[in-house]
Amino acid sequence: MDQKNKEKLRRSHRTSILFNQREQEAIRHYCDKYKIKNKSKFMREVIMTEILRKFDEDYPTLFEFEKPNLFVNS
Repeated sequence: MDQKNKEKLRRSHRTSILFNQREQEAIRHYCDKYKIKNKSKFMREVIMTEILRKFDEDYPTLFEFEKPNLFVNS
């Protein structure tokens, strides 16, 4: 992969998520149970999987001719 593509894939946008105590305990328990060490990677994968699944469910529509692609700027 060339340098230009590496820069496009670099994660430079930060997003914060707040959890209540019960949610935080559930996440901790899940990560302990399934031996997840990198919570950031885990949450990113879960969020992106849900987003892509939803896009697949919503396609096609009557007026959209191209399948949306989150990874290509139009």
